[in-house]
Formats: sequence, structure tokens, C-alpha cells
Amino acid sequence: MIIDILLFVLGIVLIIFGANSLTDGSAALARRMGVSRLVVGLTIVALGTSAPELVVSLTSAFKGNADISMGNVIGSNIVNTLFIGGLTAVIAPLSITLSTIRKEIPLMILASVVLVAFALDPLLSGDSSLSMSISRSEGIALLAFFSIFLAYTFSIAKADAIEEEEKRPRVGKPLWVLIALIIGGLTALVLGGDLFVDAASSMARRFGMSEAFIGLTIVALGTSLPELATSIVAAMKGEPELAVGNIVGSNIFNIFFILGTTATIVPITVSGITALDFTMLCLSALMLYVFGVFFGDRKINRYEGAALLVVYLVYNAYLIYNL
Repeated sequence: MIIDILLFVLGIVLIIFGANSLTDGSAALARRMGVSRLVVGLTIVALGTSAPELVVSLTSAFKGNADISMGNVIGSNIVNTLFIGGLTAVIAPLSITLSTIRKEIPLMILASVVLVAFALDPLLSGDSSLSMSISRSEGIALLAFFSIFLAYTFSIAKADAIEEEEKRPRVGKPLWVLIALIIGGLTALVLGGDLFVDAASSMARRFGMSEAFIGLTIVALGTSLPELATSIVAAMKGEPELAVGNIVGSNIFNIFFILGTTATIVPITVSGITALDFTMLCLSALMLYVFGVFFGDRKINRYEGAALLVVYLVYNAYLIYNL
């Protein structure tokens, strides 16, 4: 038991270290090659902060632990919106741009609805003989949505921002150091993901917990640590828009890219995720939209942040009670 806990913690440490190393090395290498900071943030950094979820989801799927894979993404999105969004807003009210309210948050809601529709399509079609799953074709469809999201993201990039970035001197760490950071980050991610999934599955079996529960709670919290750190630091530094963008962007990335990639490689059978979990996924996204639009001046204030936290705690208390 102690060994499982140690391996679990070691897996988290390796995953977070790997994500940071991969992100820093890749971003610095991209800037060295003349790629703008804006483009780096929209692609490499976004992938880096979601790398833990990607590694855990892929590793879980390959090892036949589909419930951890699906629970990880659904749980991470719930954690991002209710726990990280709520906690960050309690620390410093979160300002939401008009563009985020009109486009990014609705896209996050759409991603949640599409995922639920794909996972529950046997029930929605009335064919109870089919198992709930994300098929390879549905994975490809999610990746298609992700491509549209990327196209939209790049379309709003300003040419002058790129020009200003390219005018800056490109000095920094030697090339071999950047390559070492990237290779080291990838290695740590793979090793950490393997240890993490094995330890989580072992503890689930030992305590009689379902793998879906582990994925929705412990694994989701563990893989969301990069987003938690980024959002809190951004709020404390007076950059609330960055914190909101981190949460919304990560949620879209998790569903469209991570589940899309995972299901395209290994179709995911869903068995331990309940209707409540899917409901919380959609409800959390909707709450962020409602608080941003109907209360205050496009802000998530401290009271609303506390409300998000309360909903998250009640949801987890219900999961624990029904073990």
C-alpha cells in the first residue's frame, strides 16, 4: 500500500516536471526559430499544460483502463471550472473578456455537449444492446472540432503582435540545453504516466473503488495541478484574463484534442461514468457562462467563486458517500 502511494506521488511529480520541461524547452526553441510568443502560447504551451491529461488518458487506454481515461478528462474539466475557477476567483475576482463570453465559453459548452452525445449515443438512439463508448470515428470528429478551434484561434492573432515579437533579440539557453529539456520532459511524462496509472489502478482495486471514481477525483486533481498553479499565479499577478483563458482553453483542449486523440488510437469504452458525472461536466461550464453574463460586469466575483467551490465539494462528497 505504501509503495503504491509513493509510486502515485512519484508519477505526479514526474508528470508535472515533464510538462514544465517540455513546455519551457519547446517554447524557447520556437522563439529561437522565430515563431511568435502568441503562436507558442496557443499551441505548445497549451499542449504542455494539458500534457498530464494526455499522457494519463493514452496510457490508461492502452492498458485497458478506459474508465480512468474518460474519468480523467471529465474530472479534470470539472476540477478546472469548479475548483480552480472557484478558488482563483476567491483569491482575486476573474474578469472575462467579451470575446471569451461570446465565443470561447460557448465553445467549451459545445465541447461538453458533444462529448455527452457521443458517449451516450446508444441510449439516445434507443439501442440498449450497444455499450457506451467513444468510437474511432467519433475520436476523429473530436479532432475535427479541435482543428476548427485552432483555425479560429490563429485567425484572431494580430499581425503586429507577431512583428513585434520577431523584432526582439532571440537570446537564451544553448540549443543543446533546449533539446535536452524537450527529450527529458517527454521521458518524464511517459514514465510518470505509466507509474501514475498503475498506482491509481492498484489503489482502486485495494480499496474497492472503481477506476472511474479514481479518474474523476484523485487522477483529475493530480493532472490539473499545472492549470491550478498557472491560474492562481496569474490571478495573484493581476492577470485574471489569463487565468480564465487557461481554464476555458484547457477544457476545450481536453475534450477535443486529448479524448479525440485517445479515441482515434484506442476506442474508449465507457462503463463507470454516470449520468451525474456528465451532468456536472455540462453544468460546470454553464455556471461559468451564467456567472460571467448575468451577474456583475463580466466578472466572476468572490461570492460566485465560493459558489463554484461549494458545488465541487458537494459533488465530491456525493461520490465518496456512494463508494
